[in-house]
Amino acid sequence: MGLIDRIFGGADATRALGRTVTGVAEVFVPNATRRMEISAEMQRAAMDALASEFVSIRPGLFDRLVNGLNRLPRPALAFGTIGLFVYAMIDPVAFAGRMQGPNAVPEALWWLLGAIVSFYFGARELYYFRGSGGTGSPLTNATPEQPEAGENAAISAWRRSHVIRDDD
Repeated sequence: MGLIDRIFGGADATRALGRTVTGVAEVFVPNATRRMEISAEMQRAAMDALASEFVSIRPGLFDRLVNGLNRLPRPALAFGTIGLFVYAMIDPVAFAGRMQGPNAVPEALWWLLGAIVSFYFGARELYYFRGSGGTGSPLTNATPEQPEAGENAAISAWRRSHVIRDDD
């Protein structure tokens, strides 16, 4: 140890030389430990952003009632169709008699029913596809320069760049 102290000028100089060599080496080969720390920080930030998407305020009684009613049509259609199959197997003659009624419905009325059902389910799908999920669009809540706290800045920038404006 005495020889190194004499060559490099003491412990402080040796530490300074070590830091310098480390800094120069990191120019050519990245620090693996720092890379893992950055990766862990990025993963933590991504998990925090994901977790913030699932935070919700408990809705009131009216909101819960309307949400429950909005969830009824799809199960009713599915179980109703299964019920028709069961009814056809239990009493085929009565089922055949009941199916004469839909034959009497004019074709224009069938088209109208198809349009109503398509727009109902299409509007719900579009509503959830756009990502509002009942909390409003994040684009209306964030300024162009600064996203809201807990919001992913990259996704916010992408959304801003893909907004369809009225003047387009």
